Amino acid sequence: MKFPEASLKVEHFHEPELEFSFGQNSPHPKDGLFLYGPHAKAKKIRDIRVGVVGTSAGISHFRNWSHKLKKVMEVPPPGKGEKADRLHLANFPGLEETFGIAFDPDECSALSIPPKDIDRSTRILNLNEAVEKVAQLYIDRVKKHLKNEEGSVDLWVLVLPEIVYERCRPGSKRTGLPMEKGDFGKKQKARSDLPLLSAAGVIDQSGEEIFEDVPDFHRRIKAEFLKIAPTQLIRETTLAPEAFLNKAGYPVRKTQDAATVAWNLATGLYYKTQPRPPWRLAGVRPGVCYIGMVYKSLPNDPDGHACCAAQMFLNEGDGVVFRGANGPWKTGDYEFHLKKDAAKNLLDLVLETYTSTYHAPPKELFIHGQTYFNDEEWNAFVEAAPKETNVIGVRIRTTGGEMKLFRDGDYPVLRGTALLLDEKTAYLWTTGYVPQLDTYIGPETPNPLHITVMRSKNALPDIRTVLADIMGLTKINYNSCNFNDGLPVTVRFARMVGDVLTMGSAKGEEKQPFKYYV
Repeated sequence: MKFPEASLKVEHFHEPELEFSFGQNSPHPKDGLFLYGPHAKAKKIRDIRVGVVGTSAGISHFRNWSHKLKKVMEVPPPGKGEKADRLHLANFPGLEETFGIAFDPDECSALSIPPKDIDRSTRILNLNEAVEKVAQLYIDRVKKHLKNEEGSVDLWVLVLPEIVYERCRPGSKRTGLPMEKGDFGKKQKARSDLPLLSAAGVIDQSGEEIFEDVPDFHRRIKAEFLKIAPTQLIRETTLAPEAFLNKAGYPVRKTQDAATVAWNLATGLYYKTQPRPPWRLAGVRPGVCYIGMVYKSLPNDPDGHACCAAQMFLNEGDGVVFRGANGPWKTGDYEFHLKKDAAKNLLDLVLETYTSTYHAPPKELFIHGQTYFNDEEWNAFVEAAPKETNVIGVRIRTTGGEMKLFRDGDYPVLRGTALLLDEKTAYLWTTGYVPQLDTYIGPETPNPLHITVMRSKNALPDIRTVLADIMGLTKINYNSCNFNDGLPVTVRFARMVGDVLTMGSAKGEEKQPFKYYV
């Protein structure tokens, strides 16, 4: 018997356009900002209030870099073997000229921390305790300033010595260092199991709250500052690589060129201090809302519970994070599913915020997740949505080589290429060769995302519409100024948001702008 050959469709999606000032469009953030400026650009230069915390040397590095930010920063000449025209790089025109914002580096609220205090804290035997002590050095300086000073700060910049990066992360070895004795033993990683003595007041276990968190300085700071202001964490070696050289006279770590660093950090400065992001997707269908589901197991939780959250992104591009309830959501090694009430309450938060913003519920509500949706949680989502809102569940999964697509020539498959398997399923290459940049930025043959439209309350949307939306969502990462990301923003930051929400100091923050988490 001869079976008919299956015919798979390969299509290409054009690069999504971004909207900037005066309603002008460009697919590249750098081009759009250089030519037109941010899409909500003010008529006058806006002064932003920046606070900086670090060692005296770190503060000096930040001020020197900030003065350079006022001027043009040029891309370095091409190195050996590089193209003469590297279209993925661009000169930075200056902060005021590009973004229409300004700040005086010499007038910033500068809070200094003695380097010896940081060094000593990073060498405390117990890693959880060491991370907590270092974080408190920064947190206490900021809180003391806020208590004594009337002026508010739009953004806190934390400048980190390299020892904080090396010694204050999960799994930091800290070998060969003269260690300092603290309040806890080196191997303690959880609360002492003494519930009766603690309940009777015989012993005080309040200090052991640090063991409810992962020992990670970045997560600890982001969680604490959810109640204060957005933050930007920068390593000293990023601001002044020439000041940190090895014995051979080369920088101790390889960083991006100064112009690219300026583009990325200036974009973050604008995004985190202004009410609207620097660009938005052009031509987005009205009434569309995207949600990225976030799950993260709570560290050292005796019941194995996990936190859940939803990241909501609107056609403006900016996002809001909604925290749901903690509970027994983990149902497998990589599977998480909500109970009915938790799912309904979480979606209610999203819909309430959307409706208050646009004075009507969304027409389409896309829920992006990395797992499937079971009947209980899906029925709860559908029940929570108004009659006129179509709810669509989309699974977005990264692949590791299960599918490759090749084409003739020196470069790999074009970004935006899609292999349509059926009306619900497709592979989408969100990375690949970009003709506008005349290059592919990646180490190996690009792997696609596997996209599946799992469920829909009403009629299934066209798979092409779903893929085009995902392409657009790879271009609204406002924490940098890249042409695109490999993952849509609904999925890319899910782990980072989950990491912050599992921290004890993040409890109670039910709703916060996305900019606080990145």
